[in-house]
Amino acid sequence: MRPDPGQVLHFSEDPTITRFSPHVAVTAAESEPRVWAVGSPRSPDYWFPRECPRAMAWVGPTTSPDDHDRIIGPGGGTRVHAVEYGWLDAIRTVRLYAYRLPAEPFHSVGHAMVTTETVEPLGPAEPVGDLFALHDEAGIQLRVLPELHAFWAAVTTSTLEFSGIRLHNAR
Repeated sequence: MRPDPGQVLHFSEDPTITRFSPHVAVTAAESEPRVWAVGSPRSPDYWFPRECPRAMAWVGPTTSPDDHDRIIGPGGGTRVHAVEYGWLDAIRTVRLYAYRLPAEPFHSVGHAMVTTETVEPLGPAEPVGDLFALHDEAGIQLRVLPELHAFWAAVTTSTLEFSGIRLHNAR
């Protein structure tokens, strides 16, 4: 599930949203109300239940072969997402939806796309489907660990590019 050209996506467990109004997210560092979305490269970061902690790493232009082999592993592609065992049932059973939004009012802030305008979806919410199948089809390793902290420490001190979401919910 990725946006088409000229679109960004907003992922939600709520299939009834008809309008996205700017707000200040509880986890936001900024105080300016915004609507949040993602473009194609970062859509896989959101193929999870909202509160699921996940640590993600991928090969970037400065990634060393040693770090690739040590963290992603030989034959493992170029990207890995790690979650904890305790989240497997939620990943299997969540009903996740994607909203397609027009890209034009959004601008990039880090990995996210934001706007201060109210935005209406281009259509109804679309079921994202099987999150394990999405990872498989995209060639992304989905690694399940007892806890994320050791993996996160290894990733953040490597030459891989990375992102962590909802890590405060990890064991």
